Amino acid sequence: MWKPVRKFLNDIHLYAGLTCGLIVIAVCLSGTIYVYNTEIREFFDSERYFVEKQGTPQSLDELKISVESQVDGQIVGVNVFQQEGRTVQFSVKKEGQERPATLFVDPYSGNILADNVEKTSAEEFMGYMFSLHRWLLLDKIEKPILESMTNQELGRFINGVATLLFLLGVITGMVIWVPQKVKNWKQGLKVKWSGNWKRVNHDLHNTLAFYSLGALFIMAVTGPFWSYQWYKTGWQKTWDTYQAPKEEKKGPSPEQAKKEEIPSEEAAQPTYVLSLDEILLAANKNLNYAGNVRITLPEKPGGEVSISKSRTGFFARAGADQLKLNPENLEVKEANLFGDLPVRQQIGRSVKALHTGEIFGQFTKFLWFVGCLIATSLPITGTLIWLNKKKKKKKPSKARKVASVAEAEMA
Repeated sequence: MWKPVRKFLNDIHLYAGLTCGLIVIAVCLSGTIYVYNTEIREFFDSERYFVEKQGTPQSLDELKISVESQVDGQIVGVNVFQQEGRTVQFSVKKEGQERPATLFVDPYSGNILADNVEKTSAEEFMGYMFSLHRWLLLDKIEKPILESMTNQELGRFINGVATLLFLLGVITGMVIWVPQKVKNWKQGLKVKWSGNWKRVNHDLHNTLAFYSLGALFIMAVTGPFWSYQWYKTGWQKTWDTYQAPKEEKKGPSPEQAKKEEIPSEEAAQPTYVLSLDEILLAANKNLNYAGNVRITLPEKPGGEVSISKSRTGFFARAGADQLKLNPENLEVKEANLFGDLPVRQQIGRSVKALHTGEIFGQFTKFLWFVGCLIATSLPITGTLIWLNKKKKKKKPSKARKVASVAEAEMA
């Protein structure tokens, strides 16, 4: 009974791999590079992210005044890093712009060193890697390939199909790897380097896949989250993080609008002034641990101040803690602490960190880097195994050759 089942799973594993092989190579190769997206950008564009220490850094409020004197626009956010010698990143939104620009500011001099409006070579390269990983570069093609969908949607769809096939290959591979005899277990855990290249290739495919199985499964099972809405909804419902789309709010009736209407000249305006230093102090007081802080300021008077703080370190957990502060007194109105969530919701909300390997800092990023590199090689080693088996079947056996010669002599 086991042999036909094993053969069936082996066929699924084979044809799933052959079908998605080229796409998996492209997606995994770009993913291998993109694992270290932040580190690559910071290395090649270090002048944006790092500065030499020059005495005591200025306060955030002083830096804000300096930035406002150099650019026109509204400061809507600021990133403060725990590590010394890092630039402070201000988000400035100019009138008519949909997204704010990021300004890299020297914390010692207050000078703006760069912005993210003009892309550097490193940013452009990583942008292409992201496009290849997510949309197979189809979004770079201006002319629509299909009338029914955009090129980006087409790339997302093809990527999703390939990822699901890869996931199927991972699952079937788990079963196929299990040896039929207990004594052969050790053989599946190591590479016989003394064998011929076919044996080494076969062992590399099986052994490397086994050791990277956990990372490969997590990468594959989270990948379709960004390809299909039904998969995204299913993931969120599975891990209890689903929120139904909000219905469009109906406007108030004319009578209600008349009652609620307040003449602009009589509308009360907040008299307080937001201090970035006080906001940072409140954030660190309520989230008392070392980490990077993101402050989001309200674009309109009276809006809430949002805080996001994430831990740093080699084994740092990816989940950020969120606070909403009352702008008048900076008291906490709402706290969403990642550690307080049920494990189920922690998993559900960590889908991106699980996919990119950031779930436990640099430790898991390195494991994902190695796993993604192995995933890039699997379609190649797997195809070679299949081709070698095909050649072996076509090649006549020695016994058949002898029989053929004997028949020829008798004739």
